Amino acid sequence: MTDNTALWLSSKRAGFTLGAAPFPIVQSAEIVIRTRAIAVNPMDRLVQTSGDLMTPYLHYPAILGSDVAGDVVAVGSDVTRFKVGDRVVGFAASIDKTRNRAAEGAFQTYVVLLEHMTAAIPDALTFEDASALPLGISTAACALFQRDFLALNPPAKGAMATGKTVLVWGGSTSVGVNAVQLAVAAGYVVIATASPRNFDMLQRLGATAVFDYRSPTVVADIRAMLRGKTVAGAVAIGAGSVRLCIDILGTCEGNRFIAMATPPTSFDAVPAGRGHWRKLLPAMAGTVTGNIALFLRARSKKVTLKMIWGSTLISNEVGPMIFDTFLPEALADGRYVAAPAAEVVGHGLAAIPAALERQRRGVSATKLVVTL
Repeated sequence: MTDNTALWLSSKRAGFTLGAAPFPIVQSAEIVIRTRAIAVNPMDRLVQTSGDLMTPYLHYPAILGSDVAGDVVAVGSDVTRFKVGDRVVGFAASIDKTRNRAAEGAFQTYVVLLEHMTAAIPDALTFEDASALPLGISTAACALFQRDFLALNPPAKGAMATGKTVLVWGGSTSVGVNAVQLAVAAGYVVIATASPRNFDMLQRLGATAVFDYRSPTVVADIRAMLRGKTVAGAVAIGAGSVRLCIDILGTCEGNRFIAMATPPTSFDAVPAGRGHWRKLLPAMAGTVTGNIALFLRARSKKVTLKMIWGSTLISNEVGPMIFDTFLPEALADGRYVAAPAAEVVGHGLAAIPAALERQRRGVSATKLVVTL
């Protein structure tokens, strides 16, 4: 039996602790990988600090982490796409309500992945760069392709142009760069917002036009560009993005649907320990009142809003559409870029808490990665 080590969260709001973990037992439609790179996400620290609200169903002790890349070391009896030794990237599903299993958390040496949520990666793509993908591409795919969201055509090689436009507010974020690429790959025109320093990057990824989200005329400028065009919907990422997208789509023709990736109030200041409830309760209240205001504004402009949960594609056709049908070939032939850019900030599971703290302080167009 091979030794396994994990970064454990023993209970709600506990600190992370490094310790031994059982070597995963692979089930029929699963694989086990030896972890080589892990990317950190805001959700990883929000589960620790605000799990009372975010994941009240989670079983403890838990192992968090969604973004992982590594080598296959075991395959289940029904697995046909992978063999031992393959290089892969996958969505680690431990905190999804339908999975809720520590063995599927990325923060450990050996991780269980679902076959349909895993993609082979080409030799030219490093584990570090690949690890930036899973949660970002999954959240973007939920927004764009799920039937209860924008319900776009699927991404495919040589997809026919639809003539419709998707707005991605927050295009340089990990969700945004994937939303841009996926929508373009599905045959849609993409308009995005970002800081000017990220304009060139988004245009290389396929955005037709990029606007400065800080510009006082950004809403008017995007409205002018969309005049006479048909919209397929919007993905709103970042503080204040939903309200601005409502004001834009409220004057457009087409699908006035906004997939919301960011709540109206930030939970970043909520600590795991002392002062937890003093910070959490106002954040919860701000989210409730903020959502009411947004939904009333949207209703007045005949716009539909819905919040994304980035793991729901595990249980529908979108998961295999992305990780099985589209992503492996698109990565192999260079049609899809692993983005945002990965920055290695440490080695070993013990480096993850510091990476999460740095991520909390803010990064731009960058995914922080820890190697193993």
